[in-house]
Amino acid sequence: MNQLTAKMKRVIALQDIKDAERRIRDVVLETPFAVNTQLSQKYGCHVYLKREDQQIVRSFKIRGAYNKMAQLSKDELEHGIVCASAGNHAQGVAFACNKLKVKGKVVMPNPTPSQKINKVRDFGGEWVEIILKGDTYDDAYAEAISLCQKSRSTFIHPFNDEQVIAGQATIGLEILKQTQNPIDILLIAVGGGGLIAGVGSCFQHLSPSTEIICVEAEGAPTFHHSVRANALTRLQSIDSFADGIAVKEMGSIPFTIAKQFTSRHVLIPEGKICTTMLELYNDQGIIVEPSGAVGVAALDQLGDSIKGKTIAIILCGGNNDVDRLNEVRERSLLHEGFKHYFIIKFPQRAGALKEFLNLLGPSDDITHFEYTKKTNRVAGPALVGIELNHSKDFESLIERMTAASIQFQHLNENPMLFEMLV
Repeated sequence: MNQLTAKMKRVIALQDIKDAERRIRDVVLETPFAVNTQLSQKYGCHVYLKREDQQIVRSFKIRGAYNKMAQLSKDELEHGIVCASAGNHAQGVAFACNKLKVKGKVVMPNPTPSQKINKVRDFGGEWVEIILKGDTYDDAYAEAISLCQKSRSTFIHPFNDEQVIAGQATIGLEILKQTQNPIDILLIAVGGGGLIAGVGSCFQHLSPSTEIICVEAEGAPTFHHSVRANALTRLQSIDSFADGIAVKEMGSIPFTIAKQFTSRHVLIPEGKICTTMLELYNDQGIIVEPSGAVGVAALDQLGDSIKGKTIAIILCGGNNDVDRLNEVRERSLLHEGFKHYFIIKFPQRAGALKEFLNLLGPSDDITHFEYTKKTNRVAGPALVGIELNHSKDFESLIERMTAASIQFQHLNENPMLFEMLV
């Protein structure tokens, strides 16, 4: 047995992927895969986008969910199914429940965007019961397992299941069918790991020379830590902003598969994800959720290593709630250095605020101001938010405030105070 054959025995079999493609063909859209001129010019390479944000449920998750559920036995279907999800897998499962006429319970965390909850209800109709539990996917997962044990229902795992992974792998078949150009680099967002394990398996069979790069949100780098430890690692806490890929522990099956062929790991700060979401929307009219933006966000970090190469990026989800736009913009401004928050100690006398305003640049804007006058004190603190016209103006602002003997504390550099006050 040669080395390549031995390696392929540890990935999803090509026949299983082809069977999944046949099984879901009449249910799942073949989404566009085309070069993006604007990104290609910006980064000096050939950037292709796989538009899973245009899928029926606006994410790739329907592929794995339907492939899994279409193979359940009659007895399993009669007892119904349960799933846990941050939203996208839930929509795929809900769609499959309605299509296959199977009763299902969908458990999601309480902070799940309302847009995703409403879509689960729309896709599932009378066949799906929605249950909100806990603050994270892991909380919802524990509740879902408990429900399965009580009702003998089948749990449809969002990523730690070979049939689910085989369904996600069909994206790889489509990409390789949709282009004749060799793909040098494939950027894949990673949370639980089902997408990278599936698509990566497909590429190992059909395009083994393609470099596969894992992209994770900086606040939930479970794959990155697991690879460094050479063992599946559970994170103690995560930033759940990029909810589609925010899990404390990736699946054991995806980890075993993906660690074999993943060459590099790129961690994207949540603020950078927000900047990319806004750029894709403002410049190209593409609406993606945080997990859908991480692949494009990684292009900046990869720098010269991608010059002249052909890059494929899976836009894995487009379920973004309009109610989150203010938070997205705020995080972007903070990350890019345009927005700064301070606690400033003002003298309690007339004219003190005017003197401070004179220190600002002509295009700077005060976007937040909270001050309560304290009796019998000569000075009182205020919470001040300032949006700069240019991020490079920050240093000169600090210099002017220091020269004027302003007493201040920069909250951007103090995460605990920032979260409490802002």
